[in-house]
This record gives sequence, structure tokens and C-alpha cells, in this order.
Amino acid sequence: MSKVRSTVKGLLPHGLFRVIEPWGHLVEAVIWTVIYGFPARKMHVIGVTGTNGKTTTSFMIHSILAKAGYNVALMTTVANGVGENIVPQVAHMTTVSSRLLQKRLREYRKQGVEWLVLETTSHALAQHRVWGVPYEIAVMTNITHEHLDYHGTFEHYLNAKRKLFRIANRHGRKFGVVNADDQNANRFTSAIKNFTTYGVNGGDLRASSINLRPDGSTYTVVMGRNKFDVECSIPGEFNVYNSLAAIAVANKIGLRFEQIQQGLIALKGVEGRMATVDEGQDFSVIVDFAHTPDSFERLLSDLRNSTKGKLVVLFGSAGRRDEAKRWTQGEIAGKYADEVIITEEDDRDIDGNLILSQIAEGAARSGKVKDQNMFLILDRSSAIQFAMKRVSGKDDAVILLGKGHEKTIERADGEHPWNEMEEARRAIQATK
Repeated sequence: MSKVRSTVKGLLPHGLFRVIEPWGHLVEAVIWTVIYGFPARKMHVIGVTGTNGKTTTSFMIHSILAKAGYNVALMTTVANGVGENIVPQVAHMTTVSSRLLQKRLREYRKQGVEWLVLETTSHALAQHRVWGVPYEIAVMTNITHEHLDYHGTFEHYLNAKRKLFRIANRHGRKFGVVNADDQNANRFTSAIKNFTTYGVNGGDLRASSINLRPDGSTYTVVMGRNKFDVECSIPGEFNVYNSLAAIAVANKIGLRFEQIQQGLIALKGVEGRMATVDEGQDFSVIVDFAHTPDSFERLLSDLRNSTKGKLVVLFGSAGRRDEAKRWTQGEIAGKYADEVIITEEDDRDIDGNLILSQIAEGAARSGKVKDQNMFLILDRSSAIQFAMKRVSGKDDAVILLGKGHEKTIERADGEHPWNEMEEARRAIQATK
């Protein structure tokens, strides 16, 4: 069916194709759901959506349920599988095609899966690719400007995300979990009958006495008159939010606080999410998937506070994606980093040097000067090698943003194998 879609796309004007495309996906989803026998009907499905934090939150929920003894499956940007048998996600997309989705769901049903944690994107919701999936718990991590190249307006993007809550309002527990500190929180709570909220500044579940460490965090969860202490093994204040969302889900399911804590501690990290690269070097190297202005702001502000020495940030911005964010990415990186290295990130068929110059304009607004503390290196391998030569002390840090877990890099001539962690390792070794 993808070949049919490609043919139709080539024949129709772009605007007309964009209008009819979702309905084509809907037809596909209905067909494959019927063929595979509505496999998700006997599962409890938790959907996680938002601009940032979806993957880590999904992993946290999965870890908590698995440690509590449930037969639980996971499908995310990074990986998929059942229980401890989690394998990398090869497809360059978060929510897979309706055919692959329903095929996996049937396999999970055969394995007796009770719960499914499904990371769900705005594209999948807008295109009806998750038709036939009976979500009963919907989670919103946060909503910021993203994917406007596809959705056109922020309102359309927001409404696509809200669709998850409207679906969940028709099944099972009919329950929503919403970030109370997000300015769009009420748009999501109004879309579902039953909900709980979480946050640092407010919410039904609130984190207090937060202690951020390089290897994680501790904090106290306040739920009305109840309090309990939490330890999270993944660093960053944004992961305090992610863990709160996971706690809210687990609490709704009826797990004890001891079970919740065991699941959070057990999860030591997620590939490409604040992943450290240790080859015995003196300085710190971190790989993260952050690729939106909001995720840049959250992550780099944390790193700036925890990095005593030089902070070097390397990133790019994808071609055929929201062009307007490039300047903002550059400006935010320039604000927090001592040095900014701008490189490729899935340029696709867009001029990579043009993308780099757009990002550089933003970094310049934060005071960065080309060839002094801002460097433009198109080839990502060369850029990573250069980055490792810009630091030396034990208090210095290099962070590589944008590629994270992905196993390919997209250029004008197609997809090429890529592994950010391995590239970082080779670059570190070359400095010794």
C-alpha cells in the first residue's frame, strides 16, 4: 500500500494529497486491524504523547509494570518488545505503520501481554494510523511548537495530540495523566472524563525537595496528605517530570509505592537519552535525542548548572522539518554553551550549508562568533572529532544532540548507517 500511496502522491498536487492522505491511512488501518483480528482488544493500552519526554516516560511506565510482575509490552521510538526482551526500533519513525503495528500487536497477544505502553505521535493520530487501538490511559508530557511543517499550525498540532485523550475517553479506565505545569494542560483535561495532573509547581502529584545529581535525582512526591520519597536513576529535572507521569499511571493501576520505586530504580537509562560515553577520557561526553527548542532549553540549562568547566554543544537541524526552529535552536545553544559546533542532522535533500547558516544566525544572537566559539562543520563525523579536541579537563563536557538512538543519517543520496555512540567512542579514542 505504501507503493500505491507514493504513486498517488506523485500524480496529485501537494495540497490535495495532504488533504486526502489521512483518509488513505485510515483505510489501511481498518484493513490491517480487521486482517489481524483486532489484537489490542484484550490488552490494556497506555498511550504516551507530547513534544518531549515520550520515550523516557514510556520506558519508565514499562519498567514499573514489568518489575511489578505484569506481562507488559513496549513500543517506542527507540525499541519495542515484551518484558525484558526489548529490541531496537529500526524504522526511522516513532509510531510505526498500521500494518506493522497490528502485526506486532497480534504477536503480543499470542504472548499473553496484559498491558501495552505505546508511544504515540501527532502524525500517527492525525493520520488515523492507530485506529483500532483501544487506549484507556492517555499521558501528556508537554506541548511545545513542533512538526508545524506537517500540521501547519500549532492549533492543529495540539488537536492531533488531544485526539489520544478523546480515544481514551471511550475505553476501559477512561483516564488521562496531564502535566499541570504545561500551559496547555486544561486543553487535555477537558478532553477526558477522569484525569490526574502532575508537576513541580502544581498538580495532584507534585515533586518537592528535588535534589538533582549527575547520575539521577531524588525528590518527594506529595499526593494530598500522602508523601513518599523517590529515587530516579536518570538525570535531569525534565526526567523528574517524566517519572511523575509514570508514577501517576502506576498509581491509577493500583501499584504500591514500593513497586513504583523498584521500577524507577531498575531503569538505568534509555538509549540516546542522556546516554554517557565513557572511554576513560577525562571529560564527560553525553548523547541525547533532543531536537526541539524546548528540549534544548530544558537539557542545556540543567547541563550548564552541573558543568563546572567548558560546555561544548554539537547539533544540527533536520531538512524537511520545521524550518523556523533552527534560529531558536542556535540561540538557545549559544546562550548556555561555551562553544557551539553546528553540523548535519538528516539534511535529506535540503542544502546542508543553508541549514547550518540559519542555525548560526541564532547562535550569533547569543554572542557566538564564527571560528572563535562557533564552528560550522557539515560532515557530522568530522564535527564530532573536532568537538572532542575542544575539551580536556575533568570538569569539561561535550553533548551531542539530535541523533540519539537513530541508526541511520539521511542525506540527499539516501540513508546511511549511523551510530552516534560509536562515532563518539571513535572520536574519543582518536584524541588519546
